[in-house]
Amino acid sequence: MKLTATVLAVGLLCAACQQSPPPTKVVDDKMDQAAFVKQQQDWRAERLARLTKPDGWASLIGLHVLEPGGHRLGSATDNGIRLALGPAHLGILTIKTNALTFVPEKGVDVNIDDAPVQGSTAIRDDTQPEGPSKISFDNGKGVATVIVRAGGHRLRVKHADADTRLHFAGLDYWPAQKDWQVQARFIPNPPGKTMPIANIIGSTDEMANPGVLEFERGGKTFRLEALDEGEGTLFLVFADRTSGHGSYGAGRFIDAPMPDAQGHVVIDFNQAYNPPCAFTPFATCPLPPPENRLDLAVEAGEKAYAKSGH
Repeated sequence: MKLTATVLAVGLLCAACQQSPPPTKVVDDKMDQAAFVKQQQDWRAERLARLTKPDGWASLIGLHVLEPGGHRLGSATDNGIRLALGPAHLGILTIKTNALTFVPEKGVDVNIDDAPVQGSTAIRDDTQPEGPSKISFDNGKGVATVIVRAGGHRLRVKHADADTRLHFAGLDYWPAQKDWQVQARFIPNPPGKTMPIANIIGSTDEMANPGVLEFERGGKTFRLEALDEGEGTLFLVFADRTSGHGSYGAGRFIDAPMPDAQGHVVIDFNQAYNPPCAFTPFATCPLPPPENRLDLAVEAGEKAYAKSGH
C-alpha cells in the first residue's frame, strides 16, 4: 500500500511537471505583447517629435518658385517673395546659371549654415552632396533653403512659430495589431532600375526602384514597388481602400528594412504614416504609383489628419 501510494504521488508530481510549460508560454506571450506595444508607442512618440520639432514638416510656411534673377525676400508687401513670418526685409536671393547667392538686408541678423554673414555669400541647393545651405533668421526660428523641383528652383521656408506647428491637432492611429506586421518576399530588379513617380506639385521624378515586395493577406497576393532614397531603408508609397476613407486620400508612406540574406522583409503597416502634404500645403510629396494602389483596406497605421480649427 505504501509503495502504491508513493508511486501515485510521484505520478501526480510528474503530471504536474508536464503541465508547467503552458503557463510559461502565456507569460511569454504577454511579454511579447508588451514589447510589441512598447515598440509601437516608442515609434509613434518619435514620429510626433520629428514632425513637430522647430524645423519639422509642421513648421513649413512657404514654397516659392524662383526664376533666374534677383528676388527680394521678407514679410513686407513690397518684397518680390513675401514670407509669412520673419523680418520685413530679409535680403536678396539671386540665381544666375545655377549659381546662387544671398545678400542679407543691412542690420538684419542672418546665418548661413550656422555662420553669421553680412555681404554676398554663395549658397547651395539640395542637389549638392552636402545638401542645401540653411539661411537662418529670427534667432534661428526661421530657416530657408533652396530646393530643385519640377526642373526649377524653389524656396522652402520653415518657421518655429508656424500656425500649423503651434496649433498642431495631434495624430490618430488604428489600434496596433501584430498581424499587420506582414512577412514579404523581396524580388530584386536589375541594378540601376528607376521608375517615374509623380508628385503633388504636378511633376514627375525618376526614383531608384531596387525591387518589389510581395506578400499575402486574406489568401491573396499583393505587390508593392519599393523605392530607395539612399536612407538605408526601402521606401514604400502606397494607397489602399482606406485612402480618403479613414486615411489620407493621397496615400501613405512606410519605411521598411532592407531585405535579409534570404530576401525576407517585414512590412509593418502599423507604422504607415502620412506624407508631409497632409499637414501643410507647401510640401512636395510623391504620390503612389499605379502599381502600389492596393485592393486592400489597410486599417493600420496613421489615420487622416484632423486639421486644427485655428
